[in-house]
Amino acid sequence: MNVSHQTAHEEEVDVLEDVGVQNILIVHNDSVNTFDWVIETLVEVCKHTWEQAEQCAYIIHHKGKYAVKHGDFKRLKPMKDEITDRGIAATIE
Repeated sequence: MNVSHQTAHEEEVDVLEDVGVQNILIVHNDSVNTFDWVIETLVEVCKHTWEQAEQCAYIIHHKGKYAVKHGDFKRLKPMKDEITDRGIAATIE
C-alpha cells in the first residue's frame, strides 16, 4: 500500500467521525405507565420542559411511539437505559 492512499483513507475516516450518525431515541406506548410517570421521566432524563414532555406523552399514547430525542448514539444510550430502567419501553434507531 502506498502512503498517499493510506493518508486519503485516514482523512475519509476523520470526516465520517466528525459528521456523526444521527440516531433517534424512541419511547413506546404501553398500558402500564401513567402519563405523569412518562412526563416526569422525559423531564428528568431527556431534560424536556414539562410542556414538551406532556406533548410527547400524548403523541406516544395516540401514535404508539415517538422520537423524543435526536443525537449520536453515545449521548442517547444512557438516556435509553435510564428510561427502560424506569419500566418504560424505549429504543434507539
